[in-house]
Amino acid sequence: MGRICSSLHISSSPLILVSYLFQVKTSSKFNPPTHSSSLSHSLCFFFPFLLPLEREFNMSGDGIESPEKSVLQVSPYEEALEALSSLITKRTRADKSNNGDCFELLRDYIKILELEEAIRKMSVIHVAGTKGKGSTCTFSESILRNCGFRTGLFTSPHLIDVRERFRLDGLEISEEKFLGYFWWSFNRLKEKTNEDVPMPSYFRFLALLAFKIFAAEQVDVAILEVGLGGKFDATNVVEAPIVCGISSLGFDHMEILGNTLGEIAAEKAGIFKHEIPAFTVPQPEEAMSVLEKTASQLDVPLQVAQPLDISLLNGLQLGLHGEHQYLNAGLAIALCRTWLQKTGHSEGMHLDQTSYLPDQFVKGLVTTSMQGRAQIITDPHMERPGDLVFYLDGAHSPESMDMCGRWFSGAIKEDIHHGSREQPEADSRKDSTQVLLFNCMPVRDPQLLLPRLISSCANHGVHFQKALFVPNQSVYNKVGSHAVPQANPQVDLSWQLMLQRTWENIVHGDKGMKGGAENVADPINEESKEGTGTNIRNCESSSVFPSLSLAIKWLRDSAQQNRSVRFQVLVSGSLHLVGDVLKLIRK
Repeated sequence: MGRICSSLHISSSPLILVSYLFQVKTSSKFNPPTHSSSLSHSLCFFFPFLLPLEREFNMSGDGIESPEKSVLQVSPYEEALEALSSLITKRTRADKSNNGDCFELLRDYIKILELEEAIRKMSVIHVAGTKGKGSTCTFSESILRNCGFRTGLFTSPHLIDVRERFRLDGLEISEEKFLGYFWWSFNRLKEKTNEDVPMPSYFRFLALLAFKIFAAEQVDVAILEVGLGGKFDATNVVEAPIVCGISSLGFDHMEILGNTLGEIAAEKAGIFKHEIPAFTVPQPEEAMSVLEKTASQLDVPLQVAQPLDISLLNGLQLGLHGEHQYLNAGLAIALCRTWLQKTGHSEGMHLDQTSYLPDQFVKGLVTTSMQGRAQIITDPHMERPGDLVFYLDGAHSPESMDMCGRWFSGAIKEDIHHGSREQPEADSRKDSTQVLLFNCMPVRDPQLLLPRLISSCANHGVHFQKALFVPNQSVYNKVGSHAVPQANPQVDLSWQLMLQRTWENIVHGDKGMKGGAENVADPINEESKEGTGTNIRNCESSSVFPSLSLAIKWLRDSAQQNRSVRFQVLVSGSLHLVGDVLKLIRK
């Protein structure tokens, strides 16, 4: 793109650019079979006044609008998502034969994208961990944004739109900017890569795109969440971050990171850099000893950040809910304090006083928001929205399941408390019933996840009346039209049936686990008779649905038929399931 702009000369008249755009749209030279209009998208990004003309010149190869294309036309954004999906391979992340995932090749990609100097100068906060790293990064971004800095935040995964991964000043990147940076990077890599240096894999490309975006947007601080592990993660190309953080460690992605806490900790500690300060939270002894050993070898001043003292919030609450968020907030505070001190921006903020938080820190912590983590949403499609409430948390490890159960139980009690004070008398007398909507990836062990969730809730007096098991609606890790599964009435439910068997064994092994509102009408049998062509396996305390949309319909029908009962639905086990639920209830 840079060479094209040079050949056109920026000072050239708009007429020349319009003429060039017409050539781009009508010449086969610029129209390979795939991503045919990417060049014109890039032109319009750098020359916004061309955008209306680009739409006007959306023609077939002979310059005449194609009736077929006008009906089936793919939007520029969808075209970019199709190109992004082409980087997804069938290999798993544990498959070392995927050259596009080779860490050493990242240097080649960075050189192709001319990002060496930009990354070297970038002011980075780098965070790894098993649980809470995304929350820690989001807290950190909010704190520093409220301190007046231009922030860039890169996190994963996304729930609904891939642009969620790239945030500028707290907002996901605009579609227009995303398209410009995406095609500039994608086309340059496509042009320069070969058999020895193939196109990067999906996540590697997204990380490279984040560096491109943050460099071009000239952010004051780039906050990077590690995608997987640490040592070989694409974000670890940063050689001199300002400060590093490691959130709570636990067992996850063991097929890649190792089977012991020590092995997992070693991978996470791979983000430590020589003499660069680092913080962690209280860890199990096995993990902490590995972190300390790695830090000592690299002369890293490693400190343990303590959970945030709630009294420092002056009576306010964290923007992210759950007791565990005070641990993540404490780590974020330590990271931000160090960043401000190391970059020379700490004057007048009294950061050395541990018994005091600057107002900017407090505002940042209480205004932090994050989709799909301890999030409560009432169903807007109900006649009375409070009749059906979704509690969303993408917990997917044993430890996070325990935290999820505690949060859900606390939220239920808080709902009852507030309802008795604030809701109309008829509503405040409502019974409530708790339902679990669950799926997890086959690499997870439900015999570790489900007992932790059930036990955590039961210990706080909360029992599920029913558990619903569904397949994810979107395809894992896909974007655009690739994320929509092909219509298949014979969907494979073997995994969901196994989840149900696990649930039934747990529940019937402890009769005290089943509770909630009694005599709730169950429209599930009527649902199976409506000629949908689908089979629903219904047990006393659980059901399997062939699609998420059918499960949501059942919940809505149940709430409609039981007006005296408030349905409180915990959605958990997978961030992808949480994202699918958000899409459905927001339609």
